[in-house]
Amino acid sequence: MNSKTILLAVTGLTPQVVTETLYAIYQQGQSMPAEIHILTTAEGYQRAKALLIEEGWLAKFYSDYQLAKPPFTEQHIHCLATESGDIKSPADNQIMADTISESIRQFTADSHSHLHVSIAGGRKTMSYYAGHALSLYGRPQDRLSHVLITAEYETHPLFYYPTPYSQIIYSNDASRKALDTQNAEVTLIDIAFVRLRHGLDQALLEGKSSFSAAVNKAQQMLGPAFLTIDSKQLKLVIKDQTIKLTPADFAFYQWLLNRQAKAEIAPTCPSNGAPDKDYAEQYLLYYRQLQDSDRTHQTLVEGMSKVFFEQRKSRINKQLKQTLHHAAAPYLISPFGKRPQTRYRIGLEVEQIQIIHTTGNLA
Repeated sequence: MNSKTILLAVTGLTPQVVTETLYAIYQQGQSMPAEIHILTTAEGYQRAKALLIEEGWLAKFYSDYQLAKPPFTEQHIHCLATESGDIKSPADNQIMADTISESIRQFTADSHSHLHVSIAGGRKTMSYYAGHALSLYGRPQDRLSHVLITAEYETHPLFYYPTPYSQIIYSNDASRKALDTQNAEVTLIDIAFVRLRHGLDQALLEGKSSFSAAVNKAQQMLGPAFLTIDSKQLKLVIKDQTIKLTPADFAFYQWLLNRQAKAEIAPTCPSNGAPDKDYAEQYLLYYRQLQDSDRTHQTLVEGMSKVFFEQRKSRINKQLKQTLHHAAAPYLISPFGKRPQTRYRIGLEVEQIQIIHTTGNLA
């Protein structure tokens, strides 16, 4: 499936930033957006509608540069529906943050899209929230930018983009200097941003959430690694995420952690046809505290096999990755060393582990 670029511009009372950004994209020789959306205040909505649609400045840009204009109607101008119609109170500020965050979450939900967020216009707080929302939800293909305009043309009410022909406007100051719009310079500046999407759980990526909730979740997952082990309920608790394991898998994970706590050498995976009896005996000490299954005892009667070791490791790692995504790294059963002496450990220290409801301790 072909990907499409969506331009999302945060604007205030100067919707010119939309045409200026489009011009800069065109000048860079990049693909023009297939969709254009604007996030703005109630007054900004009226300005964008009047200038870009009714006065036709958006259509003029595409006509001047002989480009195919994408659909753009009032439905593409999204008003931040605050209590006051503007941003005048803490409540307005919260609504604005949540609306911007939710818009960017929705636009980044399509894996085949490329989202380009322009923060060249709008209130400073609007630009702030748009940039941070893109940090929360942005993907590798997404982009954040603003534009630099030649000083004399910046914020001029009659300047929308450098025209491909001569067009005279007059400066706003007392000199009333003649300015030719074709001589203006517009430069698109890319803004680097940290992508924190991997720190959000799937529920926040797929469902509506407040800006603060998304920030808190990302912050939690970026904090120091810490694991709580609940042997009674056979679960791992990591940054308020719960991972339920089977008795066989839970005992395996606990066995590895206890070896590390005792500073024992990390285990290797047994070779084919050479099950390890010591591993089996150590593992069963933990397994018997959770469940006493004849089937598991029978499986390990000759020792821990390569198949048993790899199945436990793969199942545990799969559950960790499905729940924590990229944040799973410190908790995974990871290999180190060169073959044939590859060993396996969990990237945690004893002080990063808490045990509750357990009959055994890390020692």
